[in-house]
Amino acid sequence: MTQPTSSDDAQPVPGTAQPASSATERVVDRGDGDGGGASRHAAAAAPAPRRSSVLRETAIIVVAALVLSWLIKTFLVQAFYIPSESMEDTLQIGDRVMVSRLVPSHLDLHRGDIIVFKDPGDWLPAQENADHGPVGNAVVNALTFVGLRPNDAVGHLIKRVIGLPGDTVACAGPGKPVTVNGVAIDEPYLKPGSEPSQDAFSEKVPAGSLFVMGDNRQDSSDSRYNTGKPGGGFVPMDDVVGTAFIKVWPLSDAGLLRNPSDTFKDVPNP
Repeated sequence: MTQPTSSDDAQPVPGTAQPASSATERVVDRGDGDGGGASRHAAAAAPAPRRSSVLRETAIIVVAALVLSWLIKTFLVQAFYIPSESMEDTLQIGDRVMVSRLVPSHLDLHRGDIIVFKDPGDWLPAQENADHGPVGNAVVNALTFVGLRPNDAVGHLIKRVIGLPGDTVACAGPGKPVTVNGVAIDEPYLKPGSEPSQDAFSEKVPAGSLFVMGDNRQDSSDSRYNTGKPGGGFVPMDDVVGTAFIKVWPLSDAGLLRNPSDTFKDVPNP
């Protein structure tokens, strides 16, 4: 008697159609083989567009930051390096200050303000920028241009405003105070031991100009000593870069540069 054959032992008959389940299994097998390799290759290549996107976003952020820094330097604030002792002890050689560019274009100047201004005409001896080599010079110039590096003050000076347009600024000489419009002023910002002026002078400030002096009066080439040069020793308003309002370096001495308004409170307008 012939025994029935179980489905597990059944063998395909040559030339006959295969069961659907077997065909399905073979399709799945092919997918796990050749098709799987293609998928893994696509997955490996996927990070490339992501890296490109990150680089693009980073470049946009850097460019935006540089443009913002340039705009701030051009219209709001600019950093300057102090190169001389003329403003001691208020400012020392090597100090860094921030200068507001809103003055005098949008805000008024006041007696007692510390200003940075372009050389009105031969106040400074010929100066040369430090040579850092072609690449170094390019980097320094770029960083200074966008405002990420303090201006080295070549061609600029920093002094205190003593006289505004129309004021008469005078001093009778050693041991005598400086007067503005006939009123003697007490100057707490002078370097200890400094005379208000070792030389006598009397100057009336023309319209559109300023009379400036350094806090270290015995070592400051200011309005007193440039009367024979272009501008007569006065600083044209158009040459003012702005007012120094904060010292940012060194950190141990960082702080606001306040206007000593009490010094000039009794000075009448001309």
